[in-house]
Amino acid sequence: MAALLAELERAEPDVADSARIAVEWLTGGEALETISQLDVCEFLWYALPIKVTGDHVAIAHALGRLFELGGMERYAALCASETTTHILRTYGREGEEAGAAAYQQALEATGVLPPDVPELSWSSIMGPEELGAHVACAAALELAIVSGELAMPYEPETPATTVMRGLTRGRVELTTRWLTEPRAELGGDCWLHRVHGERLNRWVLGRGKARRELAQPFEVRLYAPIPAPAEPHLASLWWLLDWAAGSGGVPLTQKFNLSRALVVESAELFGWDAVTAGSIRGEADVPTLTMLREIVSDELRALRRNGRKLVLTVAGRKLADDPEAMWTAATAALLTPAQGEHDFEVSVREAALMLLADGDPLPYAELRDRVADVVNGEGWRSSAGGQVSAADLTTPLGELQRRLDALDLRMSCDWRASWQLTPVGQQAVLSALRTQALRPRQYAGLG
Repeated sequence: MAALLAELERAEPDVADSARIAVEWLTGGEALETISQLDVCEFLWYALPIKVTGDHVAIAHALGRLFELGGMERYAALCASETTTHILRTYGREGEEAGAAAYQQALEATGVLPPDVPELSWSSIMGPEELGAHVACAAALELAIVSGELAMPYEPETPATTVMRGLTRGRVELTTRWLTEPRAELGGDCWLHRVHGERLNRWVLGRGKARRELAQPFEVRLYAPIPAPAEPHLASLWWLLDWAAGSGGVPLTQKFNLSRALVVESAELFGWDAVTAGSIRGEADVPTLTMLREIVSDELRALRRNGRKLVLTVAGRKLADDPEAMWTAATAALLTPAQGEHDFEVSVREAALMLLADGDPLPYAELRDRVADVVNGEGWRSSAGGQVSAADLTTPLGELQRRLDALDLRMSCDWRASWQLTPVGQQAVLSALRTQALRPRQYAGLG
């Protein structure tokens, strides 16, 4: 690096200082050979306009001259490209938000940004292991593009959408392979295990002593996927899907509620209580069924309304054909934020599930008090600014109770007296907690 900078200073002294600034930001003192196309793009299109002062276009061109001297022509071309000039000028003229949007669009178009895959959605806040995996996958994608492995054979009549689908599929397949194959540099481990282990450890070491003590035993229990039970499970969910798949769909009333006959059938099959004693007049009388409908339609997106019927969606058919995927998706709903819920309510449900996971009956008052200890220890406060009280937990615990009952995971008992999970419910809780622990970590406001 020093030799290249010295050569540039002799040949073009007016750009040497700009090149030195750029390369120090880009490499962090490491050898120039360690950088990738993703590193160069992120510097040019994000770090340079946000964090570096000076004439950004001139600094980019100076870095390009250094790359040329080092024989790195592809990276030099990026520095002098119209794309780089456009993005830098967008930051200057339209502000950071517009510049960042142009940066993201251009970065995706390079093909070197590792895509989300079924096995892993990338975090926007990465720990060291995930960052290592991301960098390794980006380098593998770059090599595959340069070598032609991901290049689509171009024919003039080939639609652009077909080309892009092929490129996207190839990137997903390569990223999946790179994440899941054992690697010598990891001692035979794979990047996916490393990322999952890091996320699980981060989840266990959450805020507060009571929360950490409660979560610690789950680090081992959640390391491997929680398979669907061998015995029948999620009977209520499969019952509703069977209705949607047969006889033209789930019948609805004129106001698009579930038909009375179906409501009565659900109460008889699953022992769901009506709101008031006496005959059931409609869906509003059995709120547990409404909860099931919301989970299946709004969160799993397995049903959609077609006239006065609920029918299976494409996503619903895929889930119905893959019981393991259905198990993972349905159990994750135990910790999915309901409309209007935020992190506090999810923390309440998460703590309650950890307390119930062993299957022992737990009086409601004790469950509520122990959850309050956990969330207060995490630093949560009531809307009035004081410690979280029993009253603050009524709504989120009620939401959890309805979700457990809707999926037939709780022993039938008075929820105000004692809570106890079924054996399937215990496995479902572990599956839900694992999904929660392994979720990608995002900046506030990002999905």
